Amino acid sequence: MSNWIVNEGLSIVVIFVWLALNGFLFVWFYLVYDVPDKYYYSREIYGHALAWARAPAACLNFNCMLILLPVCRNLLSFLRGSIVCCGRSVRRQIDRNLTFHKLVAWMIALHTAIHTVAHLFNVERCVDARVETNGSGTIQEVLSNLGDGPNETYLNFVRSRVANPIGGINVAFTFLAGLTGVIITLALILIITSSTKTIRRSYFEVFWYTHHLFIIFFIGLVIHGAERIVRGQTDKSLEEHSPKNCSANFTTWGPNNPLCPTPQFSGNPPMTWKWVVGPMVLYVFERLIRIWRSHQKVVITKVVTHPFKTIELQMKKKGFKMEVGQYIFVQLPVVSKLEWHPFTLTSAPEEDHFSIHIRIVGDWTEGLFKACGGEKKEFQEAWKMPKIAVDGPFGTASEDVFSYEVVMLVGAGIGVTPFASVLKSVWYRYCNNASTLRLKKIYFYWLCRETSAFEWFADLLQSLETQMQEKNNAGFLTYNIYLTGWDESQATHFTVHHDEETDVITGLKQKTQYGRPNWENEFKTIATQHPSARVGTFLCGPESLAETLSKQCISNSTADPRGVHFIFNKENF
Repeated sequence: MSNWIVNEGLSIVVIFVWLALNGFLFVWFYLVYDVPDKYYYSREIYGHALAWARAPAACLNFNCMLILLPVCRNLLSFLRGSIVCCGRSVRRQIDRNLTFHKLVAWMIALHTAIHTVAHLFNVERCVDARVETNGSGTIQEVLSNLGDGPNETYLNFVRSRVANPIGGINVAFTFLAGLTGVIITLALILIITSSTKTIRRSYFEVFWYTHHLFIIFFIGLVIHGAERIVRGQTDKSLEEHSPKNCSANFTTWGPNNPLCPTPQFSGNPPMTWKWVVGPMVLYVFERLIRIWRSHQKVVITKVVTHPFKTIELQMKKKGFKMEVGQYIFVQLPVVSKLEWHPFTLTSAPEEDHFSIHIRIVGDWTEGLFKACGGEKKEFQEAWKMPKIAVDGPFGTASEDVFSYEVVMLVGAGIGVTPFASVLKSVWYRYCNNASTLRLKKIYFYWLCRETSAFEWFADLLQSLETQMQEKNNAGFLTYNIYLTGWDESQATHFTVHHDEETDVITGLKQKTQYGRPNWENEFKTIATQHPSARVGTFLCGPESLAETLSKQCISNSTADPRGVHFIFNKENF
């Protein structure tokens, strides 16, 4: 239980506070429109649908204020670096920015649905009250006719009489609120549906372009209430005309009735801009910083083609400073002038360049591979390399690796890239001054489906393995490589060469294992080896593996504060 609090406690608090604020705003604004006399006559026309429309509108304002903040990468990186004194748990919440971004998006979708349905009822009732053949003599008709005469202000925003209710519904789309409502709802539907995992992975361009409909969404949102069609009785009118006393005598309202003069109404001023102007300004500055960075010169100094359809780009940029495990966004104008893609840095801060490893899996990466001469065998001059733009670096969970004495690093496939940076930095620090390292033990796990995937990373592991042996500290790094897919001929080959001194696949002394790790056994073994340590567990891999490791971190930690505790961290970008 105690480790569950360590791993998830602050996240639960953040979500609880966010949900509580949503609940508070919903209830508060529902009562604002459903109880006070100011909207007494408004409720005579709209009924409870008015409150049901305005309450989610307040929640929409609140969540639209939040939705941009988790994607202000420069702001988050600044905060991550400035709250080192506040502990790892706070920084881990920042690392979950995209998860919170998605939660807020779903909350926006929920309140949009409630707001839209409620306003459909409101429009229907407003139109019904202005049908030419109404003549019902009800208070709804009298209220809807206000504004037709001199010295009157209207309550019903439908000002023209309509022939029938069905045709009259179209009246809503002649108003700015109706048009913008349709536009921002369609934009929201496209943004959310194109953000599914399938679309993002298989059709990234579709996701990228439709996600930028958020610009139209926010413009429409800000001007949505500009016409002030939701109206209530003015304060001065309330002093002269009490709805509770006068509503029963609505047929006698007028200038000749001093106790119940004609009520006066005014529209609510638009409030959305007050909620979103701050985040919008921050996001504009964020984009300006990105544009400025994108125009800084970047030189590709080396291109290395690795097996498993992987290309390595080594680059230099004036003033570029990084920490282990950070990531950058890359744009290649010759492939696309708009698309930016995130890649984890595989170089160490101690190196005089920065590098990324890119797996060729789609149109954009194929274009990058060809533009950088990945298919050519001959040497290419640096000046012949295509222009490349880099934004970053940005912080991730892996930056905290050196805050622990014991760490578990788990990479799946190309997800090993952030740990390449970590292990390289460990190698440099160990060579220069091992005594300054707080980190005393690394457990490294790498899971891959194909044997060729191991080749580009094996050299780094061999260097580390040799270095640790020379310094008589071979136990510093324990690595476990798992091959999760192989055929019958490969299995026979592995069996024949099993007794050789080095592994037949990687060339390392530690032999490759086949299948998947028994995570429960792995965690129990580490817990036994380090009974009083806080073990940082870092993953760059799929959500299914993240769920498994998170559960193991909780179940294998002790309730005793002095015992072993596994702290789970996942790469998100």
